[in-house]
Order: sequence, then C-alpha cells, then structure tokens
Amino acid sequence: MSAASTAAVGHVLQGVGVGRRAVVGPVAQVRPAPHVAADAPLLVDGVPADVATAHAHVEQAFADVAARLREQSGRSTGTVKDVLAATAQMADDRALRTQVLARIDAGEPVVGAIDGIVEMFATMFEQAGGYLAERVTDLRSVRDRVVAAAMGLPAPGVPSLERPSVIVAKDLAPADTAALDLANVLAIVTELGGPTGHTAIIAGQLGLPCIVRVAGATALADGADVAVDAADGTVTVDPSEDQRAELERRATVERTLESDTAPGATADGRAVALLANIGTAEDAARVAGGGVEGVGLFRTEVLFLESTAAPSQEAQAAVYTRVLRSFGDRKVVVRTLDAGADKPLAFATQPDEENPALGVRGYRLVRTHPELLDTQLEALAHAQTATGTTPWVMAPMIATAAEAREFARRARAAGVATVGVMIEVPAAALRAQEILAEVDFVSLGTNDLAQYTMATDRLRGELADLLDPWQPAVLDLVDATARAGQQARKPVGVCGESASDPVLALVLVGLGVTSLSMSAGAVPAVRYALRHHTTAECATMAAAALAAPSAAEGRSAVVGLLHADVRETLGV
Repeated sequence: MSAASTAAVGHVLQGVGVGRRAVVGPVAQVRPAPHVAADAPLLVDGVPADVATAHAHVEQAFADVAARLREQSGRSTGTVKDVLAATAQMADDRALRTQVLARIDAGEPVVGAIDGIVEMFATMFEQAGGYLAERVTDLRSVRDRVVAAAMGLPAPGVPSLERPSVIVAKDLAPADTAALDLANVLAIVTELGGPTGHTAIIAGQLGLPCIVRVAGATALADGADVAVDAADGTVTVDPSEDQRAELERRATVERTLESDTAPGATADGRAVALLANIGTAEDAARVAGGGVEGVGLFRTEVLFLESTAAPSQEAQAAVYTRVLRSFGDRKVVVRTLDAGADKPLAFATQPDEENPALGVRGYRLVRTHPELLDTQLEALAHAQTATGTTPWVMAPMIATAAEAREFARRARAAGVATVGVMIEVPAAALRAQEILAEVDFVSLGTNDLAQYTMATDRLRGELADLLDPWQPAVLDLVDATARAGQQARKPVGVCGESASDPVLALVLVGLGVTSLSMSAGAVPAVRYALRHHTTAECATMAAAALAAPSAAEGRSAVVGLLHADVRETLGV
C-alpha cells in the first residue's frame, strides 16, 4: 500500500485493539532506527577508527544506553519501571556485550558486529517463544540505541510533542513508551506487536487507547488527523464530522459510566464482583481508589522475572502486605508464580524446551524448584497475619485434581486460609468438579484457555481469530467449569481478557461465573451492561453464544439480544 493511498480521506486501517477508548488527533511518527550499512566504518574526527578505538566506542555506547534506560526507570513507576529496568539489564548483559566486542576485536565492522550478535540472540528468543519472544522488541531497541550512540547519530524514538498526538510506530519499545510525554499522548498505534506484548500492557496501565498489528500505519503522514478506535481496532484517516461527533459522544458516555462506582450486579440484584487485574504494588495503589471491588488477578511474577536471584520471603511479604493494605477488607486474589519455560527465571533455568508453552511453567516449577512456591506461600501467609486480611491464593497451570490437591496441601500447611487454582488447561475444565473438591474456588484464565483449546500461540497476532474468546469451544469449557462451581457451591471467576468485553461479560454471568476481573478502565462499561440485564436475560444470551457455529455469529446473536439503549450507549 502506498503512502498516498494510505492517507486517502476516510481510509480505514485495521488492527487489534486494546481497550475500548477512542480518540481523534494528529499523527506523530516515531523516529525509525538508524539505517547504517553493516560494513560502514566508524569515523572519529573524520578518520576510520582502529580496532582499539572502535572497541572503546562500542563499550561506552552500551554503558551509556544502559545508564539512560536506568535513569528512565528511576523516573517511572509500576510496570513501566520494571520493564525499563529489564531493558537496561539487557543493554548491560555481559554475554551480549562481550560477544559484540569480541567480533570487533577480530576486525569486524562495528555495525556488522552489533547486528550479527543481536540477531543471533533474537533468533534464540523467537525460537523459545512466549515471554522471551516478546523481549525481541526490547533487544532490537537496545541494538538501535547502541548503533546510534556508537556511530554518533541521533537516538531513535518518539519526537518531542508540542500538542496532543497519536503516536505511530513500526513497533514501540517499552523504553520509548516510558519516555512519552503523557500530557500530549492521545493513543498508540503500531504495525507490529501483539495485544499481550509490553507496549499493549503499558498502554493499558496508562489508560491509553492502543491498536497493534495495523498494516500501513507507518505510511501515515506526520500531522494527518486520524480517529483511533480501540474497541473496533480501526484507524481512520481524516474522519468525517459525523464520526468525530460519535467518538466524542462515546467519550462523554465513558466519563458518565466512570462516575458510577456501585458494586456490580445484574438488574434483578444478583451480585457479580467487578475486580481489577494488577501486576505491582504501585498498580494496587493506583486502582484501589476507583470503582473496583478488589483484585481478581495479582500477577506476582513481576517480582521474580527481572531478578538475578529469587526474592526473599521478607521482600515478597513486604510487597504482598502493601497490596493487601491498599484494598483493606476488599477481596484480593493472588496468583502464585507463573514463570518458567517461556518466562525463564535467571535463578531457575530450565533445559531447552521445544515447545515452551507446554513446558515447565506455572505450578509445574514445583517439580524442579519447590522452594520457590513454598517461600512464596510463606510470604503470603505472613502478609495475611500482618494485615489481618485473608488473600485468595491460586496456582496457575493446574492440569489435574491431584495437582490441585497437592497445591492446596502446601498452601494450607504454610498458613494460607483461602486456596484456589486457575482453570486454563482444557483438562482442568473438563475435570473441574474433581478439582473443586480439593480447593475453595477457581478462576478461569481465558487467554491461555483459548490458546490451549484452539492449539494457537496467543502471541501470534495473525491468528487472533482463532484466539477469539467467543469461540464456542472455549465457551463450552467455561460453561463446564461454571456448572461444576454451581454444583459445588464454590466461586468461579474469570480473569482473562474476555471479562473486559461488556457483551461477553453478560454471557459469562449467564453461564454462572460469579466474578469478573479486568483492567480497571474496563470496569465501568461492564458494570453498566450488567445493571441493565437480568440474570435470566444473561442466561438466554449464554445459550445463544453456546449454540452459535462460530465466534462471530455468537457475538452477533448476543448483541441482537441486548437492550436497545445498552447497544446505543456502548456502541456495539
């Protein structure tokens, strides 16, 4: 697609949206990576540098890049801070730097040496898949910054913004995202990436509309007005006055919905707890004052993934205590460490695995490093005692009732009072009745459940249609789990992205789900949808979704059952 055709008035680019918000604003293209030939000489005072000088320049470039990233991390908070610190660690990585310098010492040109080693590491990460595959963007960001610093070129990244703008990039590294002047950022649009990548996560944390995998986005002209609609996953060039008015109407509706902070419930009074997903103690402090009823998913792996040694019981207990105190007597569901294989730990490295998504991850780490789980459970019990608040503690990647039984034994032995597990493996959903006999509650992780049910890598954006949580086969497993919960009279929550869709939320409640956890910004629309439909109406919608032959037809059928005023208000 040419730049001219892409910029045509009313032209629509399609991608994968993250969130529901929509904005209109001018495009601000991110400065691309420096394009320098692999054999380009490094010039010092106009003269090609000798090997020793090139070595010194590149070594200093790595150090400077790492220092700037650490400085940015120090000025940031929450997930942004952690991601920047991880990228700084990558720039500081001894293996990466040593291998580049060794090539330079052998006489290889600077850019060729950097490119060769970075691409070798990138290939390794991509083959590993999962979390490591997501880090490839960070790795290449380090490459671009080091090449620019070594060759005396301007650093790539976001331009200085003089007015509120839509940031557009091929891909946006976390370091670039963290450097954004939030007062002047309306939305983020990228050609690459995925809805679970770092850019999307950070955009969600910052409350920015985000659309990834938008083909042709980098051909948009700087300054061109675009409408970014995360709900539809569309970018419209020079939107019409009618479209602008509609987006402003939606923004007004969102603000109105946010003013309602009452507990979640259906029109006939059935309580449905509306909870937030968080990753850090800072996230907890940020969302605790909003209209959420607690936490449905506290991803504790952030404490582990960027550490070179396992965090101590004391360090963990301090974080868990902060989170519990942020929410007082409100419910906080804590997921124990979900790492290993595709999210490797520096202190618990696993042997090479051909398929990390099916490897030693989550609860399965107890097979090789049981002390990690036991220490975490003891820290959670300590936080429980220190606050007088009982966390709901659950294990990820449980596949059998025997695993659920053993996790519950360990947790209760440590002093944890309320114990559950995640249902994200089809085997666990099919045997939910037996699993619920061993624990106090379960929570459906619909992102992984869809991945395993549809045999589709959740990081492959081009397969997003198969990962659609409206897939009838995925809903069948949710239905089986919810029915098992009703029979056992035990809570069944959902903490995957499906909970943030106000239309799908009605289906989940109709299936018997008792709580919904999502990004805090998604809660108001879900609360509104629930309040305007009865439990019986939700059940009718659930039956329609289960009976549909496809995801698209299922959603269409349910949208047709919505009250007309709800369809209009939510724009569905």
